[in-house]
Amino acid sequence: MHDASFAADPQALYDQLRAHAPAGPVELAPGADATLVVGHEMALRVLQNTELFARDARRWKALNEGRIGMDNPVLPMMAYRPNCLFTDGAVHLRLRKAVTDSLARLNITRVRRDVEPIADYLLDQFSERGRADLLNDYAKLLPLLLFNKLFGCPADIGDTLTTAMSAIFDGKDALRANEDLTACLMELIALKRRRPGDDVTSWLIQHPAGLTDEELKDQLVMLMGAGVEPERNLIGNALLLMLSGAGGRQSGMMIEEALDHVLWNETPIANYATHYPVQDVDLGGHVVEANTPVVISFAGANGDPALAEARRAHSKGAHLAWGAGPHACPAKDPATVIATTAIERLLNALPDLALAVPREELQWRPGPFHRALVALPATFSPSPATRMTAALQSRASVPGAEQPMAVAPSAPMRQEPGRKRGFWSSFLDVFRV
Repeated sequence: MHDASFAADPQALYDQLRAHAPAGPVELAPGADATLVVGHEMALRVLQNTELFARDARRWKALNEGRIGMDNPVLPMMAYRPNCLFTDGAVHLRLRKAVTDSLARLNITRVRRDVEPIADYLLDQFSERGRADLLNDYAKLLPLLLFNKLFGCPADIGDTLTTAMSAIFDGKDALRANEDLTACLMELIALKRRRPGDDVTSWLIQHPAGLTDEELKDQLVMLMGAGVEPERNLIGNALLLMLSGAGGRQSGMMIEEALDHVLWNETPIANYATHYPVQDVDLGGHVVEANTPVVISFAGANGDPALAEARRAHSKGAHLAWGAGPHACPAKDPATVIATTAIERLLNALPDLALAVPREELQWRPGPFHRALVALPATFSPSPATRMTAALQSRASVPGAEQPMAVAPSAPMRQEPGRKRGFWSSFLDVFRV
């Protein structure tokens, strides 16, 4: 599941496994073996049975026995972290309640208002060129910048957070990036303990669960990781569909229809939710040894022939793109609003947007967990980079209008001489003019 052939046609592997059993053996990366569940009913059984299938990766037998190298590329996604994804029982309930209660405080209307100026800012960076990589210039950066806002990051912390998370996702000096990420989040937590704001970080700190600084840091990393990579793939894959003629703007496909199609057929996080059976278990004819990884193929389960009718109807309740059971994604409504708003803003600003290359020439990023393009080059008629200015003037003309991007004050920027300003500090500068 780590080579170019899998990236190009993952469904072929899912079908091959399904021909023998609802689950089967795979290699996630060189030396990292696992069982992949591709049957919809079996996936639900694993996701919902917390007694037999644990999430704590400290059970991973091959890792404990030294058969998985510490440089194995799947470790950042699979190694234990004390957060909602990798805990069980009372610990999981305590951490998840802090996260879900904090996310529940997000106002969907406000989320949309926060996305719009970020989208306008990013559009202004490339609209005069007449060409852009919609994935790396837009779909990737928008959720990164939005999480800076949701976390209440001041300029310098937000720049570091954006740079570090980008490096981790791209596999560039991940060790250094993880150190930078940890340092900036601990700084953010210390700041929010002193001066809480109207943001997710402060809400987590204030939650009755009483999270420690380490627990807070790990929940923030989980939220960022679980939000940014799936969101950019959801936006990118939906844009590909709408621009390629497969659904096509010409056919009048609505954004919501495109998103539903992607969740069913190009699932942004295609394979994840690793479980470790506490005893040997038979998964429909494939026997899995205790304490070995069982990965859920959300994409494989969505393609199960048993769901053919639900898939044709794009029934939102049947697909597993958001997971299921006690670890199901708690943020599907904000995630949908973010993607919808981002795509709306882009298509309205660039009405003649078109793919720069034929769809079949686009490449999919190798890797066992995601369904993600390498790039999404597009062309359009150049237009002036004045969207942010217009948006600010519009807000200023409305008495009492909310300024949604206000961020808690912080100490003066520790800007190193000659250091390039990051996206977040540059974005905030616009609102300080």
